[in-house]
Amino acid sequence: MPTSLSPFSHTLDLSVLIPVYNEADNIQPLCEALLPALKAIGRSFEVIFINDGSTDATEARLMAVAAGERRVRVINFRRNVGQTAAMMAGIDHARGDVIVPMDGDLQNDPADIHTLITKLDEGYDVVSGWRRDRQDGFTKRVLPSMIANKLISVISGVHLNDYGCTLKAYRREMLQGFRLYGEMHRFVPIYARWQGARLAEIPVTHHPRRFGTSKYGLERIAKVVLDLVVVKFLTQYETKPIYIFGLAGLMFMGLSFLAGAYALYLKLVEGVSFIMTPLPLMVTMGIITGVMCILMGLLAELLVRVYFESQGKSHYTVRSLVNFDVPAPVDPGRVKPNPDLVA
Repeated sequence: MPTSLSPFSHTLDLSVLIPVYNEADNIQPLCEALLPALKAIGRSFEVIFINDGSTDATEARLMAVAAGERRVRVINFRRNVGQTAAMMAGIDHARGDVIVPMDGDLQNDPADIHTLITKLDEGYDVVSGWRRDRQDGFTKRVLPSMIANKLISVISGVHLNDYGCTLKAYRREMLQGFRLYGEMHRFVPIYARWQGARLAEIPVTHHPRRFGTSKYGLERIAKVVLDLVVVKFLTQYETKPIYIFGLAGLMFMGLSFLAGAYALYLKLVEGVSFIMTPLPLMVTMGIITGVMCILMGLLAELLVRVYFESQGKSHYTVRSLVNFDVPAPVDPGRVKPNPDLVA
């Protein structure tokens, strides 16, 4: 899931990304708290609001703020497409070397941005906020979040206390190489960690919601689990899909073999006819399903190679290069003549 970050020049130290949806009452107080906090850090910055198709006065409030402060930028969507897409739009347009997403509901404290950046300066690539003293309803918000955090940690092997906290700090290079879909914005620390990023988690302040209502409920758990399966596959099996399809195929064939062996045992020892049990059908279906899985794995291997080679992509990422100042020698046999220079 590749991405090309901002097409703009990277001339700023910090970009703060704030997706908002129907948060009209929160815009002005958020800016009044956020802008002084960012100025106090002493680094160049921009604030990017992504208006996710709000139907209230959110857009008008954002335009009013942007008119008085050029460092506030606004992206207005035509319709509501979700927080993850809004986050991706912010990343695509960000110009800062450090990118900090946060919520627009006043529950994140702008003063914590300085704490995150200070921790990032200690040598980390990603610093994630932890709402240790969370100010939300336990049944509808805290309990589902606890369950989701535990599931994500177990499946991913990356242990964080609070994946759902939007307030995080990323070095720009950690956001290169993937796109965000579904509810995947909370999985960026996992992807970064799997790519070798140095990850830290620190407690941040969490305030009760003052205006508006939450846009999330219990149904989020199922979405999180399904998105996590996608992330797990894309990050660990993207370049070797035969492993997962082939393993499934071998498992089906193994079950088919066991079912066949048991059917023979019943026939030869117990005298039970094949047609008296569903075992022959299980054998047939197991073999067919196993072969299909392996063939799908081989097809996926071909598609992976077409994907990478046709677009000139690589399946590795380079942290740095040393002594590569001199361009590599060019093979004369591979240089095409320029027709404009031919007499």
